[in-house]
Amino acid sequence: MMKNYGLIMKASLVNLIITLPLTLAALRVGFYATSCPPAESTIQEIVQQRFVADKSVTSALLRMHYHDCFIRGCDASLLIDSTSNNQAEKVAGANFGLREFELIDKIKSSLEAKCPQTVSCADIIALATRDAVGLAGGPKYNVPTGRRDGLISRSNEVNLPGPTSTVSDSQKAFKAHGLTLNDMVVLLGAHTVGSAHCSFFRDRLSNFRGSGAPDPKMERGTVNKLRKTCGTSTNVDRTAFLDDNTSFVVDNMYYKEIISRRGVLQIDQEIAEDKASSKLVAKLATNNALFKQQFTKAIVNLGKLQVLEGNNGEIRRNCRVHNV
Repeated sequence: MMKNYGLIMKASLVNLIITLPLTLAALRVGFYATSCPPAESTIQEIVQQRFVADKSVTSALLRMHYHDCFIRGCDASLLIDSTSNNQAEKVAGANFGLREFELIDKIKSSLEAKCPQTVSCADIIALATRDAVGLAGGPKYNVPTGRRDGLISRSNEVNLPGPTSTVSDSQKAFKAHGLTLNDMVVLLGAHTVGSAHCSFFRDRLSNFRGSGAPDPKMERGTVNKLRKTCGTSTNVDRTAFLDDNTSFVVDNMYYKEIISRRGVLQIDQEIAEDKASSKLVAKLATNNALFKQQFTKAIVNLGKLQVLEGNNGEIRRNCRVHNV
């Protein structure tokens, strides 16, 4: 009996070893070390060129990475263009203003010339974001790679916490993706290099919740400054920095701003006021090293959401189009 049990266990172990690489290939740092050695250095070089030309690329890539991962997982479904038969994610209202798709195209084109159909678009987003964060003074961190690209992109699936969400509602949305309240507060710190269209916060400046007055939680000088930035015409939707001090630097200044009631978006101000998040906000505001440490952990966690690995998905030749 024991002899037969041993044979069964040995056979099961063999089957497990054969099966695992096909279905559960884990993300790992240096995934392309053998298959495409120049992958990470190529991405870094192109991102650096773009950063020199326009430092706001960091904000754009952070938003792209977050918006991609939060829908179907980090599978580059956000990059797919719409067709006559399908409205893709990128045209959804919540993705208004997303940019730097051309930068991803440029990186992909360069990598296809060096290592055809090897580096996924999903990994390009994650690595490009990492490089842009480092260039903007943020933490330099390792990105586990090995993601594959998704086969589905639908605009009607896009459902993201909005700028007027409460802390509770935002926390529920993050929890549904396996992310903690800590992750949420730290990832919102990406707003340190962000900007927002006036349409996302105009009500806070003059008619908050139909009161006919500005949001009492916004410092008066900030109200006046944003009124000048946005103007009175709703036909022109201007933008304002979410951190008006170090607008192109990934640091903890955002938290100092919201503690001083200079948060631009309602959710920014809410995390500084809500009992569930205010203590962490206070800690991050006084310790830039802690912010960088926590940001590294949170963004790596974000990058692992529902990734496709092994034989799942595909490696797109063109990030905008599924392989034929």
